[in-house]
Formats: sequence, C-alpha cells, structure tokens
Amino acid sequence: MSENIAVLGLGLMGTALAETLLAAGHRVTVWNRSAAKADALVAKGATRAATPGEAVAAAPLAIVCVLDYQAVHEVLDGADLAGRTVLNLTNGRPAEARETGERLIGRGGDYLDGGIMAIPQMIGQPGALILYSGSRAAFARHEAALKPLAEPRYLGEDPGLAPLYDLAMLTGMYGQIAGFLEAAALIASEGRPVREFTETLLVPWLHAMAAAQPRWAEEIEKGDYATEVSNLEVNRVGMANLVIAFEEQGVKPDLLLPMKEILERRAARGHGAEGLPGLIEELR
Repeated sequence: MSENIAVLGLGLMGTALAETLLAAGHRVTVWNRSAAKADALVAKGATRAATPGEAVAAAPLAIVCVLDYQAVHEVLDGADLAGRTVLNLTNGRPAEARETGERLIGRGGDYLDGGIMAIPQMIGQPGALILYSGSRAAFARHEAALKPLAEPRYLGEDPGLAPLYDLAMLTGMYGQIAGFLEAAALIASEGRPVREFTETLLVPWLHAMAAAQPRWAEEIEKGDYATEVSNLEVNRVGMANLVIAFEEQGVKPDLLLPMKEILERRAARGHGAEGLPGLIEELR
C-alpha cells in the first residue's frame, strides 16, 4: 500500500532510503540543505520540498537522517508536527533519543528512533536491519511502509533502546575489526599473505568462537562464570606472551593492551579460575 513519506537529509544513507521507498511505490517528498542533492531523486519521481516544514507537511511520516541530533532539532525547528510521526534515523546516544522524543512529542508529534545496521548499499537488500524504538502505535502504523528498507526490529517504547542496541552492535563490530587488524599485522610482519590467512584460517576460527557467545551471554545473565575450558589465569599468561611476541615481531599491540590490562586486573582480584565472560564484572 502506497504512503506519503518525507525524507529529510540526503547524504548517502538518506538518498538510499529515499530511492528504496520510491522503488517500493511510495510517494516521497525530499528535502536537503543543499537542494541540488535532490535532483537525481526528483528525476526518479520524488517531490522536492523548499523547506523542512514543507516536507513534513506533505506526509504523515517524516524520516530524518542527518549528521547528529543537534542537526535534527535545527532541521525540524518551526515545522508543524501535529499529527505527524517523526522517524529519526540519525546515529546518536540513548539519552539524546529520549530527550528528542520528549521535545518532539511536546510539539504534537509522534516519535520513533531507529538504528540502521547496514551501509547505504545494503538498504533494500537481504541482510539489512533497522532497529526501532519509541511509539508502538506509530511503528504499527508505518511498519508495512518501512519493510522495503530493511528487516524491521521493534525493541520497545523507550526511544533510547534503538540507539542503545545500535551502539552495542557497533561495539562488537569494532572489537572484531581491532582483532582482525592486529592479527593481520602479525602475519604481515613475516611477509606472509594476509588474504590467504584471513580467508582460510581467521574467518572460520572467528565463526567458531562466535558460536560460543550465546552460551557466554547466558552465563553473564546468571552471574555464573565457572569454566571447563581455559580460565582467566591461563588467558592472562597467554595474553602476556602474545604481547611479547608482537613486540618481538616489531608490531604494536596497542589494540590488545586494554584486554591485557583487564585480564590482569580481574585475575588480581582473585578470579583467575573463572571463564572469560567474568571480565564483564570489570566493566560494570
């Protein structure tokens, strides 16, 4: 079923959102601070709005995708939000989402926050995911229209949940990237082929390790860190040896040092017999 949808902010992600909504048959109104960025979308059937207020007035659902939350408030300043749902797909923090929700609801609008777990090229493709939180009624009202963008996952009425989960998933991603870069640097220090190592050894190993994480999550929820595999003391010694090996190979272990420090701290507190999930207690 076709809907009127406004998209405010036409960077790489905003443009991908608007293009996908147009391809799905929706009537899309677009606005961008630099008006020329709308030209290609207008050529594909979008309607150009001269101001953010004009864009919001044109559709019951206004999607905002800009640099930060401050820009969200600047863009929507003066727009009549009565009877409108604002879906904020700008990256931010839980506290910002909650404060933004309060402000926009106070102006008569309905509010959804979202976390896009995809790059622009993935929008509209299998594997893309968008996390939503905020007004349950607004999500139910617009879920069908939003499905072409990515798999929708509604987390709850607290607007801060989508950015919370977004940042948590990005944290896992950055940790994986850090491990890959250190591993690649170590292999490259001997002139060995990094691509072959990554494809045939590292990626299968990481998949095997990732398979253990749901069990670790259960242990964290129970607070039971007993282990039948390598405990923290074994890992502490192993990490110390790893860092020495990096230094001997002329590779900086900078991305590993925080993990080494937390292993040492936890073991020094008398928890050396625990499993690795127990390290979360040092982060609380």
